[in-house]
Amino acid sequence: MAKILSGPLKLRNITDQDYPALLKLNGLCRPNGTYWREEQFLEQLKIFSKGQLCIEYQGEIVVASNSLLVKYDHYTDWNNAKLVSDNGYIRNHDPKGDTLCCIDLMVAPKLSDLSLEKRIYKSLKKLATVLNVKKIIIAGPTPGHQKNASDLSEEEYLKQVSKKKIEDPIAKIQFSSGFSITKPHYLADKRGGRVWLEWTNSDYEEDYDEFMSEPTQVRICVVQYKMRKISSFEEFVTQCEFFVDTAADYKSDFVLFPELFTTQLLSLIEPVDSQLAAKKLAEYTPRYKEMFTQMALKHDVNIIGGSQFEIVGDHLYNIAYLFRRNGTIDQQYKIHVTPNERRWWGVSPGNKVEVFETDRGKIAIAICYDIEFPELVRVAVAKGANIIFVPFNTDERYGYLRVRNCAMARAIENQIYVAISGCTGNLPQVENTGIHYAQSGIFTPCDFPFARDGIASETNPNTETLIIHDVELDLLHKSRLAGTTQNWNDRRTDLFEVVYKGT
Repeated sequence: MAKILSGPLKLRNITDQDYPALLKLNGLCRPNGTYWREEQFLEQLKIFSKGQLCIEYQGEIVVASNSLLVKYDHYTDWNNAKLVSDNGYIRNHDPKGDTLCCIDLMVAPKLSDLSLEKRIYKSLKKLATVLNVKKIIIAGPTPGHQKNASDLSEEEYLKQVSKKKIEDPIAKIQFSSGFSITKPHYLADKRGGRVWLEWTNSDYEEDYDEFMSEPTQVRICVVQYKMRKISSFEEFVTQCEFFVDTAADYKSDFVLFPELFTTQLLSLIEPVDSQLAAKKLAEYTPRYKEMFTQMALKHDVNIIGGSQFEIVGDHLYNIAYLFRRNGTIDQQYKIHVTPNERRWWGVSPGNKVEVFETDRGKIAIAICYDIEFPELVRVAVAKGANIIFVPFNTDERYGYLRVRNCAMARAIENQIYVAISGCTGNLPQVENTGIHYAQSGIFTPCDFPFARDGIASETNPNTETLIIHDVELDLLHKSRLAGTTQNWNDRRTDLFEVVYKGT
């Protein structure tokens, strides 16, 4: 006889106060199994609270489920829970994903005959419709296989279940909720066969808006800029616009200039001591910002305008600016100041890692010395950045190699693209900016889909030029999921983690 409920059921989102109750439910459902660790649980709520659901009955949580959004084409094995769930942390959650994936579902044994899962499935389908995703994926066990294991293989069993010739207690509920086995995907384990099922959203509307759609290919232009004496600000504008115009002619999405290439403007100033010179240079910042804002709009390209000094309050900062092609501006303060910058210029450090939304995905900027600190890039990638732009300015080969080698390391360990842009040429009449060494480039992870040596493109050393190259964002996702090594996913977060104290 079916159990009769003696009170109402309450379907709601999970909160951070529910962890003890969920541990208790897990103990009832899986006496020998483990639940998410608390840090995983909290990350799920932080990243995608809408997808974490539970049902309360008589003041207790009796059903709970966890889910995230992903892109369907980025995954092939939905039974690999560690892969699909990012080992429970769901940092792979993609707000623009086309698939809602349920990674866990628990039902209190005492109420297992009431098919309460249907209420969760109904809620997930409503969420999928609201978020306009193509489908829902559920992967889980088919316990009825054990009863038939002596007669049928896992694959044959699932085929019979799919044809409804065999009734599996869990699959029956999923079938009645509109899910179906679209392929004979299974995985044998001691609990019996495991299968994934799909529900297709008939209300899904394809987004054909190219500007708003998720990009897969991004064209990057990197400028290697020659420092030389100029006679006016207008001459500086002409040199900058030449590169921006050229990048736009090749339909680039981003153009990257070097760090403090604006010190070329010091050739317009009478010689003074270095710290006063830095303050004099900062006086050009409003004109510099107006210049690049207009260029970004005129040439329809996103510009990372190297970096420039700016006085904020009583402090001098080295700031990299992002000039979007829609006319908006963002900025990244240099966080690690070199001993030379501190001594000669009096530069103060910034305190925040920024990740910027652009029409070509999320990016971050690491100014020269900052790329030599792996924690900063870890934070940026955790926030969703796929490309790190590095404006740098080095006087000799040793300094350049520190930037280059660290940039290549960041590309490998985070499975991202890193573009670096530096200065060449000389300014003998300007103190502390005498010589420059650079070989700019665009770096990739080191694996089969990418360039053999991890260099997508690079300039010749110490020559004024630019490079233009297309990078594929989908390759980054695929390398994280199925690469020869999967550095990002294989981090031992149970042993170590980066604790970011910024905002």
